[in-house]
Amino acid sequence: MTAEQRRKNLCPPRPGAHVVLDTDTYNEIDDQFALSWQMLSPELNTKALYAAPFFNENSTGPEDGMRRSYEEIHKLLGLLGRDAPVFPGSPRYLPDEKSPVPSPAAEDLARRAEGYSPENPLYVAAIGAITNVASAILLNPRVAENTVVVWLGGNGRHWPDGREFNLSQDIAAARVVMASGVPFVQLPCGGVVDRLSTTRPELEHWLKGKNPLASYLAENTIQAAESYGKGTAWSRVIWDVSTVAWLLDREARMVSTQIVPMCLPGYGHQYEDGPEGLEMGYVYRVDRDRVFTRMFQCLGEHSA
Repeated sequence: MTAEQRRKNLCPPRPGAHVVLDTDTYNEIDDQFALSWQMLSPELNTKALYAAPFFNENSTGPEDGMRRSYEEIHKLLGLLGRDAPVFPGSPRYLPDEKSPVPSPAAEDLARRAEGYSPENPLYVAAIGAITNVASAILLNPRVAENTVVVWLGGNGRHWPDGREFNLSQDIAAARVVMASGVPFVQLPCGGVVDRLSTTRPELEHWLKGKNPLASYLAENTIQAAESYGKGTAWSRVIWDVSTVAWLLDREARMVSTQIVPMCLPGYGHQYEDGPEGLEMGYVYRVDRDRVFTRMFQCLGEHSA
């Protein structure tokens, strides 16, 4: 791939782009918004959904988290009244930067990428630990030529601490993907897309009672926020939706991106220099109100 083509691929795609979503859907409540918005956006042609591993209080381990995410994806598809191929992902994180963890999701992406090219890439939206995508690249290096990876992970480069959930679960996987040469766009969490938070009155106004999907998303978010913030003026971050905003934002009204030298996440939770001459897309600003207005309108107007 030429440097010119890579730079071109670091811009949001034209309407009709083919996209797959890699998601730890059961991890918390924001993946559900991202999956639903992506599936309901006519500008995006979702070809497959991959369940990503995660391990926190909502799972007993990475494999359990992946399985719960797989089930949550199917639940959302039912609420959406839509269908798409769904593939279980990795049961564990990468053991190192050279060893893939085969899974139906990684193997599907490794095969599926063969049908694309640098001039007509497959877009990979990733909103969890990026294990499945890294494994696909290790299984078939042509994935790095024929896809564009848009990942919510890590914190802003100005942030004092690089500890972030999606990144910290599988630093090896992030390093594999980012150093592979794939056109790569990072949506950093801390200091950038953490602006994407919403409140109970907003959820009730835009979503509750509009349709079964919208009500589920609103009630799920309110319940999660009330579990720790009851009695306070809480707002709830739902930053996973930033990947969909980037894919839809050809006019750069919702998300601002700059082309910068590649930095790799280090195992000590700090960024370090990447391969010389390799560039990446780095999102440095989101327009919170425009993102939520467009998303809430899309979700609220849905009829299964």
